[in-house]
Amino acid sequence: MNPNAGWLRLSPPRIFVAGFAVIILIGSLLLMLPISNTTGKPLAFIDALFTAASATCVTGLVVKDTGTFFTTFGQVVIAALIQVGGLGFMTMATLIALVFKRRISLRERLILQEAMNQTSVEGIIGLIRKVLLYSLVIEGVCATIFAVRWSFDMPVGRAIYFGIWHAISMFNNAGFDLFGHFRSLTGYVYDPVVNFTAMFLIISGGIGFVVMSDLAEYRKRQRLTLHTKVVLSMTAALIVVGSLVIFVFEFTNPNTLGSLDWGGKLLGSLFQSVTPRTAGANTLDIASLRQATQFFIIILMFIGASPGSTGGGIKTTTFALLVGAVFSMLRGREDIVLFKYRLAQARIYKALTITLLGLLFVIGVTMILSATEDHHFLMILFETVSAFGTVGLSMGLTPDLTVVGKLVITLTMFAGRLGPLTLAYALGPKKGKELYRHPEGKMIIG
Repeated sequence: MNPNAGWLRLSPPRIFVAGFAVIILIGSLLLMLPISNTTGKPLAFIDALFTAASATCVTGLVVKDTGTFFTTFGQVVIAALIQVGGLGFMTMATLIALVFKRRISLRERLILQEAMNQTSVEGIIGLIRKVLLYSLVIEGVCATIFAVRWSFDMPVGRAIYFGIWHAISMFNNAGFDLFGHFRSLTGYVYDPVVNFTAMFLIISGGIGFVVMSDLAEYRKRQRLTLHTKVVLSMTAALIVVGSLVIFVFEFTNPNTLGSLDWGGKLLGSLFQSVTPRTAGANTLDIASLRQATQFFIIILMFIGASPGSTGGGIKTTTFALLVGAVFSMLRGREDIVLFKYRLAQARIYKALTITLLGLLFVIGVTMILSATEDHHFLMILFETVSAFGTVGLSMGLTPDLTVVGKLVITLTMFAGRLGPLTLAYALGPKKGKELYRHPEGKMIIG
């Protein structure tokens, strides 16, 4: 009897879920080792599990300060989990297979298709090669910029280490940092080099590898796909609108933008608009933001990044479809048209399903945490959406979570990274094709 038969019978979504679970478990065991932290004692399993899940799911919520609690070994483990989690374990496995010139089977291509959120297996191996190349180049260039900038603030060796580590964290939209005491990038709110390099990494990792590939080939093809146009336009719109809203709401807040000059206000507003796209880094104190701003950031975190990227959330394309559906309904049109292309009904159903599942999941988790955690509602909702969108921004609740709260947030990060629809496919019964259709019924809506 073949011991691998059961594994091979698993559907691609189930293998995807199982693979991430195994990586988190391995990471947890490594972070539990005394060599991983500065106390020299084994880390509690629940804290190791939370940290490993946060890193693998590229979230950035932390119960232990990464820069002061973990040793270099522990930090390297976290960075490795971020890289594997951001690019996907199947992408890394494909890299190993390509290095050893091993043939990629159809089964493995189907799993890669699920991991990269593609509609077909055609060209999937070429896309994986591009993913690895783009990641290496972008992280390498930005790590160099970070290292040069931080060499003025710290020893060169440490600056290089910080540059590489934070380039990995930012590109994969993880939000982990090594500056200690949960400060993130608040010490660099005025620094254009750090701000724009970090924002470039966040946006590059968040728009998706398909979009990067499309942009790289634009000179040869002289056109962009509908997917790329929607992603770029929606990303730009969310960043611009987000910057304006944060600028207006926080302009007179003495704890955030109010104490900064015009340059700091503009940089601070822009960075805080970019980072909810599942990045998790911040240059302003999130807990000091006004409630209106915090609630607006919750909306941005729920939308998240784009398909096939290192980020989470319901995705920009899903939000674009919902907006398009609203406008079509208001104008009395039957079809949803974006950039002169009509969208199929199946796409609209999928967007509605993802959004509703996401909302129901967030509501359920928020209700549970409201019962287990003694904090005000907005802080709990903020933490929940941050975990679901794999963002990593926090109002300060994470270190105070109860054991139950840590488990709930861990599961939320896991579900957010995989996506509610993938998780539903993995946990649900095997799909079968319906052999008949029911008669059409009529009901009143609205």
